[in-house]
Amino acid sequence: MPKKDLIGGALWEAYSKKVAARMDNPANRGELTEADARRLGGRLIIADHGAESCGDAVRLYWVVDPDTHVIKAARFKSFGCGTAIASSDMMAELCMGRTVDQASKITNIDVERALRDEPTTPAVPPQKMHCSVMAYDVIKKAVALYKGVDLSSLETETIVCECGRVSLGTIVDAIRLNDLKTVSDITHYTKAGGFCKSCVEPGGHEKRQHYLVDILRDTRAQMEKEQLQMRMETQDFASMTLVRKLKAVEKALNENVRQMLAADGGDVELVDLKESSGVLEVYIQYRGACLGCPSAGTNTLSAIETVLRQKVAPNIRVIPS
Repeated sequence: MPKKDLIGGALWEAYSKKVAARMDNPANRGELTEADARRLGGRLIIADHGAESCGDAVRLYWVVDPDTHVIKAARFKSFGCGTAIASSDMMAELCMGRTVDQASKITNIDVERALRDEPTTPAVPPQKMHCSVMAYDVIKKAVALYKGVDLSSLETETIVCECGRVSLGTIVDAIRLNDLKTVSDITHYTKAGGFCKSCVEPGGHEKRQHYLVDILRDTRAQMEKEQLQMRMETQDFASMTLVRKLKAVEKALNENVRQMLAADGGDVELVDLKESSGVLEVYIQYRGACLGCPSAGTNTLSAIETVLRQKVAPNIRVIPS
C-alpha cells in the first residue's frame, strides 16, 4: 500500500522529500562493532534513548578517535515511525567528521533544518518534532558515555519546549526584555510553543513541569511588582547625585545586561550620564561582538533601554556613542 494511503494525502505533503527518502532508504542505518572500532583505530560508543510519549527508541553507534576526539563513523538503529528513522539517519550523518564537543552542540532544530527541501519550509509537521528531539537526546547520552560523566552534568538549563529546546531562562528573559504580553509573542521571539504545543498549557499530549501560560503569568506579575517598587523609589532616584545615579545604572547593567550580551561574545561600557529636560540620557559604548552588529542599534538597544527603565528609572534614554 503506498504511503499516501497510509498517512493521508494532506499530512503526507507536510513531509519534505528528504524525509520521505530517508524513511525508505536511510543511509546510515546499521551497527558498528568492536571490530569496526579496531579497524578505524577508534573507541566504540553505543548510546540508547527512548521516548515514553510515543514508544519510539533509537540506538546510536560512534567510533571516536581517542586522540583527536573526532567521530570517524556513526550508525543508528531506530524502532519507531518513519520520521524517527529519517531524523536518526540525519543525526548520524551530522555527527560524522565532528569532534565529540562539536557533536554535543547539534540540536533537534539542526536535524530538522537539515531535512528541509526549502530553507523556510519545515521538514515535518509540528506534531512530529519530538522525533528529532530523540536524536538530540541520544547524542547527549553518547557524549556522556564518551566523557565518562553523568548525563545530568551536560544539561545545565531547564528545558520548557522540548521540540525547540527552549529553556526556561530564555523564555523569562524574552518576556522581560521585550515586554511580551501573550503566548503568541513568546512563540514569535523564542519559537517555544510553535511545534507540538504541549508546553503552551496543560492538556497537551505530554505533561510538563512548566507551561508558557504559567511562565508568562508569573513573570508578568513579578515585573509589575518590580515596577511598582521602582515607582515608589523614583523620587529617591531623582534626588540622587549624578554619581549615585551612575552607580545605579552601572549596577543594573552588571546584573541584567552584560550576561545577556556575553552569551554572544559582546559587552557594553557605560560612558556618561546627562540630564536633559527631565530625561536621563545614558551614553553607552558597545564592545566585542556587539561592535558592528546590525541589532546593536535596534533590538539590543531597545532591550537595554527596557531593562534600565524597569530597574532604574522610567525616564531613561539610552544613546550609543
